[in-house]
Amino acid sequence: MNKTYGEILLIYTVTLNPAIDYVMHPLTLDMGFTNRSSHEEIYCGGNGINIAGILNELGVANTALGICGGFTGDYLIRTLQSQGISCNFVRLDKGDTRINVKLNGIVMSIVNGMGPTIPQRKLDELLQRMDMIREGDTVVLTGSIPKSLPDTTYDMIMNHLAGRGIRFVVDAPGTLLVRALGAKPFLIKPNNHEVGRLFDEKPETPEECLPFARILHDRGAANVLVSCGKYGSALLDEHGREHITMVPPCKLVNATGAGDSMVAGFIAKIDEGADYATALNFASCCGSATASSKYLANRATIDKLYASLGAVLEEHKEEIEAALERVRKADRYADTLDKH
Repeated sequence: MNKTYGEILLIYTVTLNPAIDYVMHPLTLDMGFTNRSSHEEIYCGGNGINIAGILNELGVANTALGICGGFTGDYLIRTLQSQGISCNFVRLDKGDTRINVKLNGIVMSIVNGMGPTIPQRKLDELLQRMDMIREGDTVVLTGSIPKSLPDTTYDMIMNHLAGRGIRFVVDAPGTLLVRALGAKPFLIKPNNHEVGRLFDEKPETPEECLPFARILHDRGAANVLVSCGKYGSALLDEHGREHITMVPPCKLVNATGAGDSMVAGFIAKIDEGADYATALNFASCCGSATASSKYLANRATIDKLYASLGAVLEEHKEEIEAALERVRKADRYADTLDKH
């Protein structure tokens, strides 16, 4: 279990490329003409910030670390603090935290801001602030790395904190994830499409993803959680055991932040002392709760879906057990390992 100070779990999320998400609901969207919006919403965005928000909703104390700047950075910090989230952001001397414009019409159209240039000395300042992180604490590294920083930035952070008994969680795409395996993270959470791109395959279901999860586990990740959208999720845990869960009944509203919510739910449940199967089920409900909400899920929605998942799992119990049995017996594990 994660180290505590009194009742407080020491979990730190890192968001190197935060954003203010400005969501507009245009009545029309005609290029070359003036369009009007029916209403607008403003949210604080960034994978680590989403995780901090769900941890906060679950009553798990955490600190959001990162780099921000300008009036948008001021807004970001004020908003997070108003939500009860502890913040420790390095402030830029020049430049503004980016704004992402999302046009929520018949289909969602998104224009993501570039964001400010981050000088090396500001990254060094962030690393210095992270020296307060101690043995047993958790550091969550997730999301994109700004173009002004090297793509080895996550490696730099984990190397800086190496040897201190710190638990790493990494949810990042492509080579960022692969390189993180050398630090032996406690948890990684790709989705099925990201796993497919890593291995040049097209797995869709949890059963199809588990062989690749084992490869990632064998290469260094203690726990590999793979989300598969409507098909559910797979987990290869630190003991080498396979798990499959499903999604509770809900209506998709906005999938943004669903994966982040799964990470938060998994960590929160493990730190309560739950077993891995329970943590996987709870993570699925956290992700589904956010996917069925306009923004991040609230606790009431999470609890409602968690209460409903049991019936779904019982209904599909034989199907899940059969899938797990096929995975355990299949020779394709060896074939997959030989191929990749």
